[in-house]
Amino acid sequence: FLRSRRFLWTVRCHLHYRTGRAEERLTFELQPEIAAAMGYRDRPRSLGVERFMKRYYLVARDVGNLTRIVCAALEEQHKRRPRLAFRFGFGRRRIGGFRVVGNRVSLADPELFAREPVRMLELFRIAQERELDLHPDALRAIDHHLRRIDRTVREDPEANRLFLAMLTSRKDPALTLTRLNEAGVLGRFIPEFGHIVAQMQHTLYHVYTTDEHTIRAIEVLHRIERGELAEDHPLATELLPEIHSRTELYLATFLHDIGKGRGGDHSEIGAEIAARLCRRLGLAEAATATVVWLVRHHLLMSTTAFRRDIEDPTTIADFMAVVQSPERLRLLLLLTVADIRAVGPGVWNGWKGQLLRELYYETLAAMTSEDPHGRRRARIEAARDRLAEELAQGAPPWPRERIAAWLARHEPGYWLAFPVEDLLHHAHTVAAAEEAGRDPCIAFRPRPFQARTELLVYTADHPGLFMKIAGALALSSVNIVDARIFTTTDGMALDLIGMQDAESRQAIADEGRLERIRRNLERVIDGRIPLERALAERRRRLTPARLFRVEPRVIVDNRASRLHTVVEVSGRDRPGLLYDLARVFKEQALVIKSAHIATYGARVVDVFYVKDVFGMKIAQEARIGRLRKALLEALAQT
Repeated sequence: FLRSRRFLWTVRCHLHYRTGRAEERLTFELQPEIAAAMGYRDRPRSLGVERFMKRYYLVARDVGNLTRIVCAALEEQHKRRPRLAFRFGFGRRRIGGFRVVGNRVSLADPELFAREPVRMLELFRIAQERELDLHPDALRAIDHHLRRIDRTVREDPEANRLFLAMLTSRKDPALTLTRLNEAGVLGRFIPEFGHIVAQMQHTLYHVYTTDEHTIRAIEVLHRIERGELAEDHPLATELLPEIHSRTELYLATFLHDIGKGRGGDHSEIGAEIAARLCRRLGLAEAATATVVWLVRHHLLMSTTAFRRDIEDPTTIADFMAVVQSPERLRLLLLLTVADIRAVGPGVWNGWKGQLLRELYYETLAAMTSEDPHGRRRARIEAARDRLAEELAQGAPPWPRERIAAWLARHEPGYWLAFPVEDLLHHAHTVAAAEEAGRDPCIAFRPRPFQARTELLVYTADHPGLFMKIAGALALSSVNIVDARIFTTTDGMALDLIGMQDAESRQAIADEGRLERIRRNLERVIDGRIPLERALAERRRRLTPARLFRVEPRVIVDNRASRLHTVVEVSGRDRPGLLYDLARVFKEQALVIKSAHIATYGARVVDVFYVKDVFGMKIAQEARIGRLRKALLEALAQT
């Protein structure tokens, strides 16, 4: 108690001194300052602020445990006279070596845990199955005997059976894991989990400590299984009852981040830990292989869906080569949904869900098709035929010649990139603009469920158009989350941009705001706004964001796509970054075909599919080197 009080008082004194007032909140911005003041220095594998916050969370947990013990003692001292039912024992019952008083389970024998420490796990299992609370006396006994959970207990078959039963129970496994964690049992029974208890990452993306995130991911799975999240996750809700590897899914979710904080690739480290733990828990070889595979590849589906062009056949082929079976595909989707949803408020949105569903269905179709290329051609023809039918039956109907001309203007990839409803919207929007003589044509479609607004820009194609769009949106405090860029056979650009409000990360639906964005786009595209000067002025007006240490990185990949060079750029996010990157591509005489933007707090990963002006990949090493150097310089700008 004295150690905990001393630590918290020291933190509080530093808070008051640093802020010059009675500040009682250890806010995100103050944490590095307090950590440095208390002597926590950065190390090669960990930041000082992360070790400081781990100590803080552990102290807070200790205070909670101490409080429960004190409350138990006070309760013992100030017991009221028992009601008649309890005096005659009617309100009590025994379960093995435990007794139930009211709705709380405790020990019948105070020395039970000293003789049989495995029974600590049994206590939590009984509480879970019978939906009981834990008596403060039981928590005090656990705290007293916690160190008896040693290697012998960890290797006990009954102890491992109990843990696996609690993890995979249909009765709120997350609540039981939380109780085990708060009591310190979880970290003692699985020391590898103990390593991530109270571990935090000092980023705006990771809201929870790693152990809390893990337990929340289990909670998400449980809620999906109960049908509580069907509106947000229709596909996951449909798939979970169909899987054959439920135990493996829950165990992989529990272990997916267990390799964090050890240096190196946490997925690979976690897979090695998972292999050992699965054997300890008594899983068969095939089940162990499934868990290990899921832990090793738990980021694969989100990385592919959010950073790659799903309509590129190479993307699906590469993804399918790793996944290999429909069952693994189902399991990976479910783990991915639980992982993202458990990161923090606002991280999951409908757009991410749509991308994951598209990747799932595309991969499943490729797995079950004997002729992938024939299937692709059939999908293109089906999309064209359905659009032609809709246009012919519209009000007013399009003449046959006009329909044929519209179909002939677009490349094959366009027909696979959108559902028919969107293709129909594009056709009507462009036709109306051409009839009215509007150039550029700019249209918006808010999609609140996807947390994005679709921007359509149709104008004469010219070098640097996407750069101008990115700059105009940066001036309007708008983030681009996705871009698909098409050039018609008659030289017109049809750019479809997914955008969000930069502050709220939500769709923009306000008509006044959209009209201001439209005016900015028109003035930038036709050259009335000097973009460089306007962006420089905006940067000067903005309050500098807190600088995070984000290592800049550029990867140029000629294998990930058959037709394009894929350029992945990672660095610290800032206003106007996408414009600066697009300007580099323009200066390097490269054409952007699609852009995929993923933001993780202060870190952004932008992926571009590009060609040179002759429609070829970038093959020369010298040119790749110049591109990489220019992109790194753009990332280094503040």
